[in-house]
Amino acid sequence: MSEEFPRHCDLYLISPLDVGGDFPERLARALDAGPVAAFQFRVKEVDQHEAARLAEPLQAICAARDVAFVVNDSIALAKRIGADGVHLGQGDGEVAEARRVLGPKAEIGVTCHDSRHLAMEAGEAGADYVAFGAFFPTTTKDVKHRAELDLLEWWQAVFEIPCVAIGGITPENCGPLVAAGADFLAVSGAVWNGDEAAAVQAFHQAIAAALP
Repeated sequence: MSEEFPRHCDLYLISPLDVGGDFPERLARALDAGPVAAFQFRVKEVDQHEAARLAEPLQAICAARDVAFVVNDSIALAKRIGADGVHLGQGDGEVAEARRVLGPKAEIGVTCHDSRHLAMEAGEAGADYVAFGAFFPTTTKDVKHRAELDLLEWWQAVFEIPCVAIGGITPENCGPLVAAGADFLAVSGAVWNGDEAAAVQAFHQAIAAALP
């Protein structure tokens, strides 16, 4: 990496499953606590109409702060609400389909678990970023794949497409991920299970300490 363009690492917040109640206020607090690149709207077991209703205030909060609003899993929902992008798990649809439906400016990310092969396929298909993980135990979702630091190092050395590290990441354990080459840290529980503003600030301090 050229010294003229020092590497940086940004926060990518993922919503809890419950985004009702006071969550819009909590999201605003988190985003106001420090720079956040993107917010992923991740809800399960609600129909698209209800999901769109829940997304509306959160999307407005992100737009007002120039934070990308990314929908988890659903190309159709991303299209319906005019989201900035979609994050596809393995089995949630193809990058080409998402690009056709959402247009050339949409941010399209792909879950690649611990697989170099899946990541290269996603990159070749035109994904805007790839996500590796889980790097640590997490209670946010069932973990079937564990990724290691050398995956980030390899990706950063070989490819231009940004990579996201995900899975059980906290301010206390994120340093090695940043140093290894993660362009984004995708975090959920570490922010929403406590004081969200303090957590965002702690992440920024840890990221700054870990960057070369």
